[in-house]
Amino acid sequence: MELPWNVIVWCIICFFPVLIYLLRHRRPANFPPGPPGWPLIGNMFDVGNMPHRNLAALKQKYGPVVGLQLGAIRTMVILTPTAATEFFKNHDLNFVERTIIDTMKVHDFDKNSMSLASYGPSWRALRRLTTLDMLVAKRINESAPIRRKCADQMLAWLEEEARQNRTVEVARFTFLTTFNSLGNLMLSSDLLDPNCKEGAEFFEAMMGLMEWSGHPNLSDIFPFLKPFDLQGLRRNMHRDVGNALKIASRFVKKRVEERQKGVQTDRPKDFLDVLLEFEGDPKEGITKISEHTINVFIMEIFLAGSETTSSTTEWVMTELICNPEAMSKISKISAYFS
Repeated sequence: MELPWNVIVWCIICFFPVLIYLLRHRRPANFPPGPPGWPLIGNMFDVGNMPHRNLAALKQKYGPVVGLQLGAIRTMVILTPTAATEFFKNHDLNFVERTIIDTMKVHDFDKNSMSLASYGPSWRALRRLTTLDMLVAKRINESAPIRRKCADQMLAWLEEEARQNRTVEVARFTFLTTFNSLGNLMLSSDLLDPNCKEGAEFFEAMMGLMEWSGHPNLSDIFPFLKPFDLQGLRRNMHRDVGNALKIASRFVKKRVEERQKGVQTDRPKDFLDVLLEFEGDPKEGITKISEHTINVFIMEIFLAGSETTSSTTEWVMTELICNPEAMSKISKISAYFS
């Protein structure tokens, strides 16, 4: 039985795009070894739903650096401390650029962010401010009363939950406490105060930002889909980042007006004061940090500090529950100091 000509023609038409794809995405000679991938989707099945375990298992067969093809994106996975040191210490300038997911490009967030921006004057200025003026022992010691106050608030929340016989969500309470601590450190404002309307709006917008940026996005795997925004993630991100930027801008403008009017306060200098007082060297290409960059930096501090702290605390509690001996030691230490 002979195949109809139209079937043969359609098979040829379908075959050529796959052939072109395979030819264009052949593994380069200098690319690290890795598992063979499927057409179009590459090694996505190798990543699976437990990426940290599946990728760690590849080290036994392919070595400390594994090359993967995720859709149309070619990437590498570093699986040993020695390889990481080689990449990010000995050859750091060659790997300073970051892959920016599509949702983080709204409102030029990536260009003004310390964690995402390209290596340059603005990035160096923010990095220097963070390491020399913000995250130093003197500043951390000065913030001890603020952190103690926020910790006491968390304990009060936990006691109230226990009194009501409710389930204690450790990650949630830790997140709220960290968020409020950052609000006090960055803006000298108690953002979770029931009377702080801007704090509630900012918290809601930041929660949306975290949600949309955490979703797997087809546009990141297949860049040709970016104009279509099939999942609506970029649209939602644009809305919530815009709302958060507007609220952050209000805090900044209010502080600028206070400084211009010479308003005296007895509060300690916060991170926003440090950003506004920055004076760079014209030879380095930057003299002042723009208001938009300050707004993005404020959001970035909240984004990085809140989620990582709460997630780490939740994992620590999980490990302690799974290890009764360690939990017993922690309980004895806690009882001794309290």
